[in-house]
Amino acid sequence: MKEKARREFDAWAHSYDNSILQRLLFEPSYSAFLQWIHAWYSGDAKRRRLLDIGCGTGTLAARVVGADLPFDVVGLDYSFPMCDKGEGKAVEAGVADRVCFVNADSEHLPFPDASFDVVTCSNSFHHYPHQQETVHQMRRVLMPGGRLMLIDGFRDNMIGWFVFDVCVGSAEKPVFHSPWSTMRRYFERAGFARIMQHKIGILAPILLTIGEVEP
Repeated sequence: MKEKARREFDAWAHSYDNSILQRLLFEPSYSAFLQWIHAWYSGDAKRRRLLDIGCGTGTLAARVVGADLPFDVVGLDYSFPMCDKGEGKAVEAGVADRVCFVNADSEHLPFPDASFDVVTCSNSFHHYPHQQETVHQMRRVLMPGGRLMLIDGFRDNMIGWFVFDVCVGSAEKPVFHSPWSTMRRYFERAGFARIMQHKIGILAPILLTIGEVEP
């Protein structure tokens, strides 16, 4: 499953930024992340670190460092061409001192415990074959008081079921879009507190799940 996804995303890297999914799924996801990050950290003088898992070509990283937010960003992706393109964009934008990219597996995050204030993951979780273990890894690298924000397709109504289970599932199989209740259970079992979930969008609905590590 992971190797199939790697091949797909390697081939997709050159046209990824021009995909219609940028407008339908990715941009709403990034906007939701930024809304919460601004609410939590805007005006904060402390320097913080954000890990974006399944970062693609680094669009979220660029938006975070381009905003008035106190973050350095690490983008992690299983596809080397995605990371390579992200690095090129960071250099071109003059933000390479605040953004770096790591080609690695989300199930085996190559970072020490309690390394990040925020972990984000958008629209890649359905490709992960061991989803509970991945959420445990996300929890492990978060500092006390840190937060995980995870977005994937919302498949708990008829529109979402058709878009993600039927259309995306048929095109990208094998993948698994976790139901609302399953995603919450992943967070609970990983030890997150103050779990919140929000459905975003109508025609291409996505599910945002947020969990906090106890201070």
